[in-house]
Amino acid sequence: MKVVKTSIEEFDEDVIFKAIKVLADGGVVLYPTDTVYGLGANIFDRQAVRRVFDIKQRSYLKPLSILVRDIESISLVAKMSLGQKNNIEKHLPGPYTFILNKKNIVPRAITGGLPDVGVRVPDCELACRLASIFPITTTSANLSNDEVLSNPKEILEQLDCEVDMVIDVGDLNTSHASSIIDLTAFKPKIIRK
Repeated sequence: MKVVKTSIEEFDEDVIFKAIKVLADGGVVLYPTDTVYGLGANIFDRQAVRRVFDIKQRSYLKPLSILVRDIESISLVAKMSLGQKNNIEKHLPGPYTFILNKKNIVPRAITGGLPDVGVRVPDCELACRLASIFPITTTSANLSNDEVLSNPKEILEQLDCEVDMVIDVGDLNTSHASSIIDLTAFKPKIIRK
């Protein structure tokens, strides 16, 4: 396991390059976002995605969300009406996950067979840059139904396993995951605040 210390605001470009290589090679990366640390894997690598589920001890039937590099990239993985796009543009980048109807390109392993997918564009350039070549998973780095921690060392102790790379920016100021808003119905519905 490679642990790289950097700053969340002024990160080293080499860190991004190395992390993308790990992700491209089927690895799992522990990385910071604007909310909590996340577990990232290339969404198109089935084995890497399964590792994320296994690390979290999460049911394969519970979907994972996707992180894309910018608002324009959402259309690669999800269908957006003009109204949905306008709503999204008011909130992203930011601490929100929007549920949209997925496109066929999104693997079934990500969505647990559901017709929709959660999509994030965090207000964290470091995290967004990790998704500059392909979308990655974004899920809080904790055991399912367990406490969300804000320090990489404590997170790794809780998970009791090794990821391939850790991008350590120290303690994050929050331990609250993103708000989840479902845009698939007629009216937006808050799933998690």
